[in-house]
Amino acid sequence: MRSSDRALSPDRRTRPASRSAPARGRLGRRRLLLAAAALAAGGSARAQPATVDLALVLAADCSGSVREQQYLLQQQGTADAFRYPAIVEAILGGANAAIAVAHFHWSGPTRQHLAVPWTALRSPADIASFADRIEAAPRRIWGGGTAPGGAIEHGRALLEAMPFRSSRWIIDVSGDGRTNAGPPSAGARDAAVARGITINGLPILHVEPDIDDYYEHNVIGGPGAFLVPARDFVDFADAMRRKLIRELAADRPPRPVDSA
Repeated sequence: MRSSDRALSPDRRTRPASRSAPARGRLGRRRLLLAAAALAAGGSARAQPATVDLALVLAADCSGSVREQQYLLQQQGTADAFRYPAIVEAILGGANAAIAVAHFHWSGPTRQHLAVPWTALRSPADIASFADRIEAAPRRIWGGGTAPGGAIEHGRALLEAMPFRSSRWIIDVSGDGRTNAGPPSAGARDAAVARGITINGLPILHVEPDIDDYYEHNVIGGPGAFLVPARDFVDFADAMRRKLIRELAADRPPRPVDSA
């Protein structure tokens, strides 16, 4: 018998032979209150969010410069990176043996689509399923401008509303162009960094060969922030793999878990 059951069950050896109706009523109400308190305590315990080693947002460019075949290479490259054995090992090798990841597409300042919502990766099967969902995600955004600042703001909102606890918050922004609409990237970056978020970049150089310089000065920021450029979308899978390995192995000062 559980301790809560013992608290609610009267001891028949010491129970009086009879009770008045008011006494029985008071006892019934007390039992109901104790039961409600026990349920509330249990519900509160169940509501505690799980702790993961890393909360990672992947922001993938779907602006007009990204053609359909390039979109498919981008999705395939991201999926294949999560299938890479060293990355699977790194995901499961942390203190909590889990990370949480969300994946969204972006273009203009208000054009974002959550392709794969927050998902906890706790096992090889979880990771394989997540990779399959990224690879199969349909494209919902075509064009609409290029606003990496809007992508950063959307990634920040996802992190602030996520159903997990983590000492590390990262937004990964991949893209092939600089801001031509929406908020300045540097301002959005600075606001996210002030919340304890690190922004890393995966600039794709096929349209603007110096886009990595723009990302370095206007997009990435926070403790340990870095770039991994890709020459083109064919090179995207290798760049994503190298970026993930570096993030998962990073050793930097943690963000307080309970900070608002």
